[in-house]
Amino acid sequence: MFMMGVRKKYLKMTKYYNHELKIPDKIYIGWNEIEDLVDNMCHEIAKNFPDTKYVYGLERGGLIPAVMVSHTLGLKYISDITEINLLKDESIIVDDICDSGETLKEFQGYNTAVLHYKPHTSSFIPNLYSNKHEGDEWIIYPWERDDSESIQDYLK
Repeated sequence: MFMMGVRKKYLKMTKYYNHELKIPDKIYIGWNEIEDLVDNMCHEIAKNFPDTKYVYGLERGGLIPAVMVSHTLGLKYISDITEINLLKDESIIVDDICDSGETLKEFQGYNTAVLHYKPHTSSFIPNLYSNKHEGDEWIIYPWERDDSESIQDYLK
């Protein structure tokens, strides 16, 4: 899975738009794409942060990618944020997406990695990202519900 030679280009994503109800575009990411995105992330972590020993996943979207990174790179997964503060220089914080950037702003000065980065909407620039997404579509990951809102309930 990790560093299979040639890194993948932009991933296939399924887009939907309901013109009658004027529902914004949604992109549904499948598990195969998640594996490719995590593989890209692991490649970048190994290349840019070779001394990383610990990984922390932001609740909720970063948990699954962080565990996948942990398994792929053999990094210790840390579930307690206070430990990350003590191990800041040897850790990376993972999230699924940097859309508005508000969640990751709390971790300025930490090494951060995301699956998708939206530079045109984000107020934060992560250290690493697997895919730069220039569109305004709402990205739905396989661990999310199909009817998930564009602003998650825990961010309201």
